[in-house]
Amino acid sequence: MKIAKVETFQVEWGASAKGGRSAFVRIETEDGQYGLGEASPMQGGLASLVIIANDMAPALIGKDALDHAVLLDTLFHKCVKLGPEGATTAALAALDIALWDLKGKLLGQPVHKLLGGAWRTALPCYASVGGNAWRTVDQVVEVVMRRVEKERPAAVKIRWDGDRTRQDVDIPGDIAKAKAVRKALGDEFVLGFDANNGYSVGGAMRVGRALEDLGYTWFEEPVQHYHVAAMGEVAQRLDITVSAGEQTYTLQGLKDLINAGVRMVQPDIVKMGGITGLMQCAAIAYAHGVELVPHQTQPSVGHLANIHVLSTIMHLSKPVELADNWERAGSLFKKNPSEPIDGRFELPTAPGLGMEFDEAEMIKRSIPISA
Repeated sequence: MKIAKVETFQVEWGASAKGGRSAFVRIETEDGQYGLGEASPMQGGLASLVIIANDMAPALIGKDALDHAVLLDTLFHKCVKLGPEGATTAALAALDIALWDLKGKLLGQPVHKLLGGAWRTALPCYASVGGNAWRTVDQVVEVVMRRVEKERPAAVKIRWDGDRTRQDVDIPGDIAKAKAVRKALGDEFVLGFDANNGYSVGGAMRVGRALEDLGYTWFEEPVQHYHVAAMGEVAQRLDITVSAGEQTYTLQGLKDLINAGVRMVQPDIVKMGGITGLMQCAAIAYAHGVELVPHQTQPSVGHLANIHVLSTIMHLSKPVELADNWERAGSLFKKNPSEPIDGRFELPTAPGLGMEFDEAEMIKRSIPISA
C-alpha cells in the first residue's frame, strides 16, 4: 500500500494564538486511507513538524506503508546528525504512531491486536495534578480533592512544575503540601510526588525520606534529568521508588537510567519512538525487572497510542496518567475515546487507534506546517 501524502499540522487548543498547540502528522495512502500520529508538544512540536515536512516526508512518498520499520530506521540514520534526541526522535515517534494507526485500518484490526493482544480492556487512571509550586497548602488540597471527586482516579500524583533554574527552593513547604494531601486522602490512597527536577541530591534525600514516612508510592524526577548518575544515587539511597525517563528519547538513554539504579522508568510515547519504541522500552524494562509507567500528557492521539501499548503489558504495575486540562481534546472527537469513565480508560476496539474525529472541528483548529 503506497504512501501518497504526508501532512504536518498543529492543533490550536486555546481561544487565541497564545493558546497551547499540539503537533500532528497525517499519512495517507493512494486509496485515501490514513493514519494519524502525534509528536512531543514542546514549543508546539514545531521543530519536529518542520523536520518531518522538510527531511522525512519526501522520502516516504511512494513507499509501502507496511514497510514502516525499515522506513523509519532509514530516516533515523538519515537525520541522525539532527539529534538523535529531541525533535528528531519526536518526529519519528509521530510517524510511527501514524503508520501503526494506518496499518490497523488497512488490516481491519485495533493496534493492540497487532501487538499481540490485550491483557486488559479497561485501564485505571491516576490524576496528575500540576502547578503546585505556586499554590498554598490549602490550594493544593483544594485542587487535588476537586480532581478526585470529578475523576475518581486510582491514584494521585502531585507535580511541582517549578523554576528549573533553582533548586531546593522551599523544602519545608513542599513537605507540608505532601503531608496535607496525605491527610486529606487518607493513609491507604496511592500517592506519587513529581519534583520536576527541583532538588539537589541532598534536597532530594530530605524530601524523599519525608515521602517515605508519609507512605508515598513513588518520587518522580527528584534531580535534573540530565544528571543520570545523581538520579541513580538518589534512587539507590532511598527506599521509595524513584522514577525518571520522561525526557529520555532513546533506548540507550533508558538503559543508562536503569544501569544507574532507577527502578521505575517513564518514557513518553510521543518522544520515545512511538508505539514501536515504547514496545522496545517494555522489553528492556521487563529484562531488567523494572517498572514501566509511561509519562503521557496528550489527550488524543498520543493517549490512545499509549493505552494500546499498555494493554498488552502483562505486569502493568501503576495506573495510566490523566493530566491537567484533559478535556481540551473533547471537541475534536465525535465520541471521545480518551475520556475516563469511573476512573478507567476503555480500550478502543475499532481498527487502528480507534478514534473518529470531527473533521470540521479538526480543520477549524488546524495550522498547516510546510517545509
